Formats: sequence, C-alpha cells, structure tokens
Amino acid sequence: MKMGLPLALCLVCGIGVVSSGCVMKEQYEAEKNRALNFQRLLAQEEKRTGDLDAEAKRLKRDLPELEAKNRELTAQLQTVREQASRIKEENDALRESAAIKAKEEMNRSLDHKPKSRSKAVPKGNPAPPAPTDPLAFEKAAAPMATFPDMDKGSPIYHDVKPGETLFRVARQYGVQVDKLKEWNHLRDTLIEVGQKLIVGYQ
Repeated sequence: MKMGLPLALCLVCGIGVVSSGCVMKEQYEAEKNRALNFQRLLAQEEKRTGDLDAEAKRLKRDLPELEAKNRELTAQLQTVREQASRIKEENDALRESAAIKAKEEMNRSLDHKPKSRSKAVPKGNPAPPAPTDPLAFEKAAAPMATFPDMDKGSPIYHDVKPGETLFRVARQYGVQVDKLKEWNHLRDTLIEVGQKLIVGYQ
C-alpha cells in the first residue's frame, strides 16, 4: 500500500502535465491561426491601398487631358448655342421681313385698284391738245434725277462685332434688312467683323 500511493501521485501529476500541455498547444494553434488571419487581412488592405494609389496617380496624370477635353466641349457647346441663336434671329427677321413685304404689296394693290367708271373720261370728248412749248416737252421727257440719300442727313455707322449678323444689327436699330442692304450696297446678308455699316441717318 505504501508503494501504491507514490505511484498514484505520479500518475496524477503526469496526467496534469499532459492536460496542461494539450491546453497550451490548443492556445498556441488558436493564436497562430489568429496571427495568420491578421496577416492575410493586412496583405489584402495593402493590396487595396496600392490599387487606390495607382488609380489616384492615373487620374492625376489624366486630369490635364480631361480638363482640356472639358474646355473643348464647353467651347463647342457655346458655338452651337450661338449658331442656334443666330439661326433663330435670322428666321424671325425673315418672317418679319416677309410680313412687311406682304403688307406693302397689299397696300400697293389697293392703291393701284382702278377707279370707278363714273370718274372716267367720256369717249366722245376730244383728247387735250399737245403742248406747243418745246421746253415743256423737254421737261416732261427728261425728269430730274433724284438721289434718295442726299436729303437724309449724315449717316449713322455701326462697327460689326464678333457673333453679330445683319439680322441682329437690323433688329438692334429697328430697321429692315433690305434697307441695310440698300444703304451698304450688299448683295447678300454676309457681313464681316470690323465692317462699318450704315444703320440710319440723322
């Protein structure tokens, strides 16, 4: 019995050491796996950070080109808007000019309408005698030449600016496009920047 007690104590101590060794191994494996997971996450974050840095560098490198394209598109858009505005103004001016011409033609047709027959000269009356004065005949045959612009006063000039059209100038000064063409001896509606146009008389 005396020999059995130390043996039992040895067995108990051995079991305790083995059990503590198993616990230590499990803790070691758990810490090892945790460290591996942390390293894997750290590597993923470093890769993501590297990708973001590369993308930022690429965007920074492409930024001047993108800004130049943006400026070019903005200029093209402004040009298209100006062209659309000019076309609208020209259409409005043409519409107004056509309406004015139609009104003038209607007035001329009303003025040239034949008088009533009651005011006509009877057929039996003889024709009036021809003038015997040769000077009177010369005056009737050769009327004096008229210069429509001589009695209008001094002309008012307008310097054509970039983006302006003949229709816009006509609307600005409240005159007809045909008048501007007549005053400035223009064959069409094309004008140039810096050109001096007569827009009226004072």
